[in-house]
Amino acid sequence: MQKEDLLKQIADAGYNVGFGAKKHFATYDLVEKAPGIIAFSSMGVGIFGLVIEILSTKFLSATFLVLGIAGFYIERYNPDKDNYAEKGTILTKLFNELKTLYYKVKSSNSEDFGNDNEELKAILDRYYENCLHKQILISDWYAHYKFFWQHQIDWIDEQKHFNFWRDKMPLSLTIILFAFLLGTITFGLWWGFR
Repeated sequence: MQKEDLLKQIADAGYNVGFGAKKHFATYDLVEKAPGIIAFSSMGVGIFGLVIEILSTKFLSATFLVLGIAGFYIERYNPDKDNYAEKGTILTKLFNELKTLYYKVKSSNSEDFGNDNEELKAILDRYYENCLHKQILISDWYAHYKFFWQHQIDWIDEQKHFNFWRDKMPLSLTIILFAFLLGTITFGLWWGFR
């Protein structure tokens, strides 16, 4: 195997493993923090709704009712939340092993990378063994933030050349933002012609 091909494979694996680690941590964070945030904001708006009339509208009440139902959905993940943190830690260690392997191969003058290729396969086998497939809704969005904006991924970017709209913004979030913008413009034009 050529050195450049192996570096690309290691970078691809680094992306998958690193993003997987962040997705596990995103699920853990959402399960750990979201119910408290929902409860605090619902209570705060409810209390201020007693004195500020605009906060006691039907729309706002319905919004917080939906958030309360979302809290029940999130609660289903609570018994396994520590498992998500544990798997995220394991995957982060594998990510760091891949980073070490990447720089080892990059600085090598060898022609034979058979042992390095076997090490890559062993790391990937451990990665597959430690992934939890059931992840919470919107964990992808949060994982994108955690991976691209909080994680040191320069070594992966050397091979993959990430760009903002293609890689760093989740496609589903881009579509929702575009639809919201289009809806706002359409509503504004409609309202302006009334």
